[in-house]
Amino acid sequence: MGDPRRLKKKYETPPHPWQEDRIKYEHELVKKFGLKNKREIWKAQTILRKYRAQARYLLPRANSEKHKKEIKQLMDHLFRMNLLKPGSSLADVLSLTVEDILSRRLQTIVYLKGLASTPRQARQFIVHGHIAISGRKVTIPSYMVKAEEEPEIGYAPNSPLNEENHPARPPADMIKRRVGLEMEKSAQSG
Repeated sequence: MGDPRRLKKKYETPPHPWQEDRIKYEHELVKKFGLKNKREIWKAQTILRKYRAQARYLLPRANSEKHKKEIKQLMDHLFRMNLLKPGSSLADVLSLTVEDILSRRLQTIVYLKGLASTPRQARQFIVHGHIAISGRKVTIPSYMVKAEEEPEIGYAPNSPLNEENHPARPPADMIKRRVGLEMEKSAQSG
């Protein structure tokens, strides 16, 4: 069974520690997505490896009645996670990349929605409790956002960042708000 305080790792490390191409690629991913360390990449690779292994197992058995339920469950899960579009086939699971998995993290989506200026700032906002999904505070940057939760991401209701003039808010966000306010004023006056 094992000691409950000693949990298993949720990722697999690379088979060889010093491969220049892999190290460069991982460093680019860390910079692009604002990750804390390479362990987060390895976790995403492990998630992707499990999806692909399940797809490789089910692909030759796609015609059997016994495995149709498993195929439907896998595809529904990937649709909910917004990793695949509706109408995709089981073979499309094999074309997923690590970047597809990393792009579904809360940290990345907060940055892409313009709630933070950089991916690192997005991570900081999440960890400090300034980001909420449908009013519920989430403090885990690696939280995998489902498709239906994506439009509900915003600042936490009790966060100081909820004020439009807060200095830590990204400039693009403030510019959008100013343009929106100016358009409202011109519509009211004219």
